[in-house]
Amino acid sequence: MKLPINETAANSHGPLAIVNALKLDNVSIENAYGKTRTPEFLAMNPCHCAPCLQFDDGSAMWESNAIMRYLVVNFDKEHKFYPEDAMLRGRIDMCMDWRQSSLYPCLPDIGYVIFGMDCSDEGAIKSFNKLMNEHFKTLTDVFLKDHDYCYSDTPTIADLSIAPCLTFIKARSKFWENVPGKVKEYYERVLAAFPETKENFDMLDGMASGYDGKGKDLEPVFDA
Repeated sequence: MKLPINETAANSHGPLAIVNALKLDNVSIENAYGKTRTPEFLAMNPCHCAPCLQFDDGSAMWESNAIMRYLVVNFDKEHKFYPEDAMLRGRIDMCMDWRQSSLYPCLPDIGYVIFGMDCSDEGAIKSFNKLMNEHFKTLTDVFLKDHDYCYSDTPTIADLSIAPCLTFIKARSKFWENVPGKVKEYYERVLAAFPETKENFDMLDGMASGYDGKGKDLEPVFDA
């Protein structure tokens, strides 16, 4: 199998961390940056996205959460990152779906400035308010209420789905200053649990923390 990734992208970091943590020698990591719209890639994955898991028969699977589920179901023999308990597995799935539908949509206007994209400062402020007033509370007061990780005392694929993408907030330094301490501690805890992937985590961190363009010092404006 091959795993084409974008080395600096948060969406690639979860699957990459699983491959590294499980020492999956049967998965070859490939840098797909600048290659996702080539005819060869599009024939495999018409959605032109990375990460993408390519199988030996030429078929493929994409979407980072789907890839992580496939990898742990098939290769995590100890069920470390996706426990067999039906209730816990359902909650992990719930957290990953929440990440896709609620958390991540708040991040593009805040963090995609590092990619040179046209992002709205007004949209960034609104998105950060939603993070502060709603999504961070769900994370800390519900998912992390009694545990260091989402419904778990050890990290799972839910945490690898959620934590790496929080790095985008660092592109707006004044926003990151206001992120609750519990969220920052969780973020650091998850990334530290996967030291084999630190180099890639640090790539995105460097891009976000080192961003010095328009909107870097945008001040958050909190709802009255």
